[in-house]
Amino acid sequence: QVQLVESGGGLVQAGGSLRLSCAASGSSFSLMGWYRQAPGKQRELVAVISSGRLINYADSVKGRFTISRDNAKNTVYLQMNSLEPEDTAVYYCHVRTVNLGSIYWGQGTQVTVSS
Repeated sequence: QVQLVESGGGLVQAGGSLRLSCAASGSSFSLMGWYRQAPGKQRELVAVISSGRLINYADSVKGRFTISRDNAKNTVYLQMNSLEPEDTAVYYCHVRTVNLGSIYWGQGTQVTVSS
């Protein structure tokens, strides 16, 4: 059974930094990453990283956010710098399993950036 444990959200002023973590268990994961959903908006990709460390970022976070993963720990990280009020959202951990390509989501962690 796949389980995802997220941590690291919170309240920060504009220009500040936060680091999100998502520890996954119960399978091997070909893809790990983060999506976010702001109030009244659709869920959108933030960044994803493959097991081979191929990375895709949303244009809005390029140069400010850095995704990384520890394959031995099945953990994905999102370092968020130069945060803006527009980054305020619930951030969801997203993983895809090697077997069957099944998708799983974390419970979400709130990130709030004040101006």
